Amino acid sequence: MGNSEEIALDSSNYFIPVSVLCDRKLALFETMVEYLKDMKGLTYHEIAKITNRDDRTIWTVYNRAKKKRQSNINNSKNNSSDLRKEVAKK
Repeated sequence: MGNSEEIALDSSNYFIPVSVLCDRKLALFETMVEYLKDMKGLTYHEIAKITNRDDRTIWTVYNRAKKKRQSNINNSKNNSSDLRKEVAKK
């Protein structure tokens, strides 16, 4: 599969590049919701209609994805800091 392939959602006009779905730090649905909200500028309600979910579910999924992203960033910073400390000890 190349990065230019896309997956259609429902019968809508929105497409999600396969390359976006390769990021396994989030669940598939979290990745889709995050992409539609951040990259396509859709509202929670629009995403809910496209995915046949409740608006509140989309809000929850989006916020969970953001928390996971922030957690991953913080973990990376901590790991980098720990690595620098280890190198400095040597």
